[in-house]
Amino acid sequence: MSDMGAASSIRQSLPSDRLIVAFDFDGTLTVRDSFNAFLKWRAGAGGWYLGLARLAPALAAYVRDRDRGRIKAAAVREFLGGAPRAMLEAEAETFADMMFDRFMRPDALKTWTEWGGRGAHRVIVTASPETTVAPFARRLGAEALLGTRLIFDDQDRVTGAFAGENCRGEEKVRRLRAAYGDGVRLKAAYGDTSGDTEMLAIADAAGFRVFTARP
Repeated sequence: MSDMGAASSIRQSLPSDRLIVAFDFDGTLTVRDSFNAFLKWRAGAGGWYLGLARLAPALAAYVRDRDRGRIKAAAVREFLGGAPRAMLEAEAETFADMMFDRFMRPDALKTWTEWGGRGAHRVIVTASPETTVAPFARRLGAEALLGTRLIFDDQDRVTGAFAGENCRGEEKVRRLRAAYGDGVRLKAAYGDTSGDTEMLAIADAAGFRVFTARP
């Protein structure tokens, strides 16, 4: 398994006949957005609404430009800025322990397990930060995780910036190519929003919003 939540992705060395299957995370494997839920849980009700109030200018800008990467970076600065990496990783682990059974779609888990039984290399490709998704990926037994990468400063604290682009849309394909080669072709891919369109387009079998079950 690749290093879950690593600061950078490494090119995967796979047998030429190994099936690669990609899953979006939020809304595909899960019933809701995990990152917003993590931020709200971490901040508490009072801190969450205070933070949203402080984010009002960024939210107004998002209404105009629909730049998901910019609003996400603003949220990271507001709710996670200055957080030590070790503390954030421990909190993400606790959150996953609490929420795994409540978040995961049973029909998505069935398909995930079936692909595992076929020996597929299962990679989660998500716009959520690798750091917060990593505990879920480990529980699932994912072979790899590609997500938005947080930058940590020289004191190992969250800066609020990203290493690279927000991992959605074409960025998902760029990350897959960086990990598996420019000619990567997915055996199957699953997603639930327009941010998965490009990833689904490089799959032999594309599953769009095929998982609907709730825990």
